Amino acid sequence: MRTETVPEELAGQRIDNYLLRVLKGVPKTRIYRLLRRGEVRVNGGRVRPTTRLGAGDRVRIPPVREATGEEALKPSAQVMQRLEAAILHEDERLLVIDKPSGLAVHGGSGIAYGVVEALRLMRPRAAFLDLAHRLDRETSGCLVLAKRRSTLRALHTEFREGRVDKRYLALVHGRFDAGSRRVEARLRPEPGKGGERVMRVHPEGLSARTDFRCLRSYDSWSLVEAVLHTGRMHQIRAHAASIGHPVAMDRRYGSGAADREIRALGLRRLFLHAANLGFDAPHCGRVDVEAPLPSDLAALLERLAND
Repeated sequence: MRTETVPEELAGQRIDNYLLRVLKGVPKTRIYRLLRRGEVRVNGGRVRPTTRLGAGDRVRIPPVREATGEEALKPSAQVMQRLEAAILHEDERLLVIDKPSGLAVHGGSGIAYGVVEALRLMRPRAAFLDLAHRLDRETSGCLVLAKRRSTLRALHTEFREGRVDKRYLALVHGRFDAGSRRVEARLRPEPGKGGERVMRVHPEGLSARTDFRCLRSYDSWSLVEAVLHTGRMHQIRAHAASIGHPVAMDRRYGSGAADREIRALGLRRLFLHAANLGFDAPHCGRVDVEAPLPSDLAALLERLAND
């Protein structure tokens, strides 16, 4: 049995997330079982998984076998180097990276580790490091993490109230002749193929707004800028598909025939990139970052232009 005192930097975190952080390699199911049985106590009392901790709280943790050494799946040195090279902005409270496509933002559901777990290993002196928002696994580009709980709360407010400038680049099927188009269509999560969640336009869904602007048209494809005014899951992908212009290589919302065509030109991933992000940070003022288009996507656009 051991007792941990919650530091100031972790105040406000849920107890389940706190335990996932301090009990390395222990499965989520085991942690929730400990909480359900009352084996974990906070200041002597039982707690729910959603209980938020305060600075100075004493957390009693029973003996649990943690993964050590080779048992713990960790990012390779190559992944760590790739993430280090992808840092766009870093200070004492913020970390912004150009997330590579194919890397999840966090581990779980069969994923050994994600960006946040890797960065915690890369920044061992950071008492706190957490995601301010999320990107889909296949989406590349600007991703913000906070190094302080207070900074995370401030960023969550900025995102929730729509004060963050979020601009994406996407290649969509068809010629986007409208030039620009605002899509305000409510989105509701529904079960899809294989149990995967998808977002469908539905009058009872959550409000969502995306502004699309055509940057260049090709024979049967268009490069568009998508500006997010809300942050629903898969919002750009679902809205683009709803107006007949699905994102290239989108296996959930895309067109199989069109994707076969673009795959023949060498595209192997979802063409969606978080290119620009701007927000006001309480400790340093305005932060504006830009992630350049990855080389594989830039090469595809060149092939389309020369076709």
